[in-house]
Amino acid sequence: MEHDTGPSRIPTDSELTAQQAKWSAYGATRSTVNEQPLDKDELDKLTRFFHATLYLCLGMLYLKENPLLREPLKKEHLKPRLLGHWGSDAGQSFTYIHFSRMVKKYDLDAFVVSGPGHGAPGLISNFYLEGVYSEVYPNKSEDVEGLQRFFKQFSFPGGVGSHMTPETPGSIHEGGELGYSISHAFGAVFDHPKTIALTIVGDGEAETGPLATSWHSNKFLNPITDGAVLPVLHLNGYKINNPTILARIDEEELIKLMEGYGWKPYVVAGSDLQEMHQAMAGTVERCVQEILHYQKEARESGKVFRPKWPMIILRSPKGWTAPRKVEGHYLEGFFRAHQVPLPKVHNDEEQFKMLEKWMRSYEPEKLFNEEGRLIDELKALPPKGIKRMSANPITNGGSIRKPLKLEDFRKWAIKVDKPGTTEAPSMANYADFMVRTLLVKDIMKNNPDSFRLFGPDETESNKLSAVYEVTKKVWMNGYLPEDEDGGNLATQGRVMEMLSEHTCEGWLEGYTLSGRHGLLNSYEPFIHIIDSMVNQHAKWIEKCLEVSWRESVSSLNILLTSTVWRQDHNGFTHQDPGFLDVVANKSPEVVRIYLPPDGNCLLSVMDHCFRSTNYVNTIVADKQLHIQYLNMEDAVAHCTKGMGIWPWASNDQGAEPDLVMAAAGDVVTQEALAATALLRQMLPELKIRFVNVVDLFKLMPNKYHPHGSTAEEYAALFTNNKPVIFNFHSYPWLVHRLTYKREGQHLMHVRGYKEKGNIDTPLELAIRNEADRFSLAIIAIDSLKSVLGNKGAGAREKLVEDRISSMNYAYETGLDPEEFTGWKWPF
Repeated sequence: MEHDTGPSRIPTDSELTAQQAKWSAYGATRSTVNEQPLDKDELDKLTRFFHATLYLCLGMLYLKENPLLREPLKKEHLKPRLLGHWGSDAGQSFTYIHFSRMVKKYDLDAFVVSGPGHGAPGLISNFYLEGVYSEVYPNKSEDVEGLQRFFKQFSFPGGVGSHMTPETPGSIHEGGELGYSISHAFGAVFDHPKTIALTIVGDGEAETGPLATSWHSNKFLNPITDGAVLPVLHLNGYKINNPTILARIDEEELIKLMEGYGWKPYVVAGSDLQEMHQAMAGTVERCVQEILHYQKEARESGKVFRPKWPMIILRSPKGWTAPRKVEGHYLEGFFRAHQVPLPKVHNDEEQFKMLEKWMRSYEPEKLFNEEGRLIDELKALPPKGIKRMSANPITNGGSIRKPLKLEDFRKWAIKVDKPGTTEAPSMANYADFMVRTLLVKDIMKNNPDSFRLFGPDETESNKLSAVYEVTKKVWMNGYLPEDEDGGNLATQGRVMEMLSEHTCEGWLEGYTLSGRHGLLNSYEPFIHIIDSMVNQHAKWIEKCLEVSWRESVSSLNILLTSTVWRQDHNGFTHQDPGFLDVVANKSPEVVRIYLPPDGNCLLSVMDHCFRSTNYVNTIVADKQLHIQYLNMEDAVAHCTKGMGIWPWASNDQGAEPDLVMAAAGDVVTQEALAATALLRQMLPELKIRFVNVVDLFKLMPNKYHPHGSTAEEYAALFTNNKPVIFNFHSYPWLVHRLTYKREGQHLMHVRGYKEKGNIDTPLELAIRNEADRFSLAIIAIDSLKSVLGNKGAGAREKLVEDRISSMNYAYETGLDPEEFTGWKWPF
């Protein structure tokens, strides 16, 4: 059987087939909206403004001197190292200019999200010409000297990066990592009913999983209480070195794809600038009119419905307005335009001359006045003040953020008469706290539009279902009668659930970056799906701390439950506590990890996290029934300290301990306490100190983390010359890393999850990983030979037998022994 190997050669522009003409931006201009809304004067001004932005784009890539080419270009005017991207600049600027025209005409409240953020020059050039950049950075003034500094700083040491970085006014989305533009945009317009997010989606970005799922965000947008998102899918045809998928499928197929997602697509395609201006002007205005119409209809009638929100498919050449060919090879309209379009200008005379000719083709002498400022007639085009998208206060969310009004969490304390004997579900109690304080009295009354709970279909499973007593899950799709039987669906609610961790995380990030508050709850093993997103957000926050005009935003709060030690029933694939390692890699100025051992500590920790700003807070708390240890007063004190001795679980008062037993995490704390009790019962002469850690970074030296402890503080708890048995919730090597070079670290033995699991009972799972009471007690005896000699041999043997017996009991009955399930602190 013969296989079709495709055409033997690539057809020339003039030989394009009908289908290829639709894939190419070089065919006849096509537009769903066939209107000519621009008169000759406005068309001319838009073209010249567009050329001014593109001139600035090239200046950012190439120039450090002679910014307006008022003398012949010389090699010494060029940056020695050329960094940045040209490919999507023109398309992004073109889109921004046309939407700015609508902002001014319809007095819109809007901002822009750049999915292909590496094309930042296309937007930053607009921000400079609008005047916002110079207002934020006065030394980047609107004159020759300011323009020279503006050019030089881009992708230059001591300057700014080549994406839509936090230093960029008007940005909440760097775009350095692709896939989150739409989810960020939707997060930002939830509960901002007047706002439209113009969202430029790169066609390479559109191939990512996070972006693909985020198209479904339109099913969660309430046209009465929320704003709107206008996605512009920018098909410039190529990634770094490959065609993009959506640019090469049948256009009808692409339209059906977008319709299947629930959008109403409008096509604008071509390369003729005059025709494209008319097509884009008419299309953007049609989209704005539809958005405003849907919102007006819903708000005046009070009836919520899900419109077919408009979106634009913009097909334009990659590297638009660059030379079509260089040295016989395609540049404009091909992958070579992706990054620096003429990369050899330093040592190739032809490329050097081509660059100067290209830059002069925009006629900068006609665009800028003698002082170096954009001429007045073009300066008058953009909106003014905060109506400029780059000046929208939403993009500096901390400037509009209001703290949550929280009642005293102590009112919902779990009563603990005797430590280690009371059982309570920590997560269910926390849900009650959320209902009665955050959601009823605070969110619904005082903060009705500034807090949402996000999660991938797990609010019920994670024991937070009590929130449904006062609010529901947002659902803008169809309903069935059975949904009334516990479905908890509503068109207006504060709970956001979609089985896409990427989308939920993106919504939360957009929501907090635009001035609000939220919480993401997730199964612990599946939070890894958003490792990279959390990485990027932590980097964003860290950089914001260095930008003086960036106001503090609410912390990103991530609650991990359904944890590794209680995933015995779901098996090995659901056992992974390694997200803590990911978080620990980030800047100590930004990240925090909390492992509350019981319900009262969880309440104290969550109250602190909701009040905090500019952090990524990770809280680990299991959802099952657990023994409670501390009354509320003691819990608050313990959480405030971050780690400390539990006197009621220790017997070394007034004496040197023989051993320190320590734990961080709820389940492992119980096992460490049980091991302590076994040792005290079997070897009562031992002096054992019990230490619990809530704030994981307290283990670090204070010079490495703001929450770290001094050498004296650390030694006061752990000593520097006694064995330490540390039972840890996650992988044990993280504790070794955090305590690296602590005096006495060689005496520390850490146990935790070691990738040993199956369908186990809780105790069996702990035994597999040596994090159980028997194994901990055995390790302790082995570490105390200098104290016990061979006196501990009998106790050790009994512990080994009990461990074997517990395993056999689980294999025979499928259950753990009653002495495990019913264990209480015996002293």
